[in-house]
Amino acid sequence: MTEHQDETGAAYDGVVELYASMFADRLEAHPFSRNMIGTFAELVRGAGNLRAVDVGCGPGHLTALLDELGLDAFGVDLSAGMVEHARRARPGLRFDVARMEALPVEDGALGGVLAHYSTIHTPPGKVPALLAEQARVLAPGGLFLVSFFATDGPEPVRFDHKVTPAYSWPVDRFAEAVAGAGLTVFARLVHDPASERGFLDAHLLARRDRL
Repeated sequence: MTEHQDETGAAYDGVVELYASMFADRLEAHPFSRNMIGTFAELVRGAGNLRAVDVGCGPGHLTALLDELGLDAFGVDLSAGMVEHARRARPGLRFDVARMEALPVEDGALGGVLAHYSTIHTPPGKVPALLAEQARVLAPGGLFLVSFFATDGPEPVRFDHKVTPAYSWPVDRFAEAVAGAGLTVFARLVHDPASERGFLDAHLLARRDRL
């Protein structure tokens, strides 16, 4: 593991119960995120491959939502504590300890990958490799939904996230990185901050090109 992954995993291990309680409502207070995830799930169902992974799943609240939306969903997270909590809370679903950069999934196996604010702790220089791994596990026509904090400036901005350092991104720069991984961005949503951090919230929906 690299240093930032060690630090991120340890930081989230230390806030499992607090984090789980904060997100128990599963986006009832976040209509933009909720509707983007609903659209993602609808498109995955329409493409026919229902297997989907929630990368950086935390306590598993969105993995459960994907399951309710008709997907064959499982979650992975760097934090063993988060995965242990998710398994206890949702014993009917699968959760694995794994890095986003090394998913325990065969090539082209999935119809969908959800990355809900789970790329934000990755240093910008390592993001292209992370995105390439998400593309690797998607079947042709598979869907990728990534959400992140956005900035109006020309470069990613490091900030002090409440758990561990994170980065906000110019939306166009992040979209270019997604395209560089072999995915076609076909929808984006940018809206006013959903939290007190003050950053814009951004969502990109992309598809792996059919061969």
